[in-house]
Amino acid sequence: MGAYPGSVGKFLLVIIVFAALVYAAFWLIERRRGGASTRHRPTSPRRPAPRSVAPDDDEDFLRDLNRRNRRRDQDKPNDS
Repeated sequence: MGAYPGSVGKFLLVIIVFAALVYAAFWLIERRRGGASTRHRPTSPRRPAPRSVAPDDDEDFLRDLNRRNRRRDQDKPNDS
């Protein structure tokens, strides 16, 4: 057996309890200062993300497509 049976276990237990008490004290101090409230502060309502529009639903796209088609048809020589 070792020279100090059980004393190492008691020492580790004291260290763990001390660390837990220090952690709890700092947690309470930080909570009272308002440090924890930054995570839970209410945020302003976000605008919904712009919805992607399919090309056949986009009026600007369709208008531009019609212009290009008309221009192409006007530039094409008539074979009739």
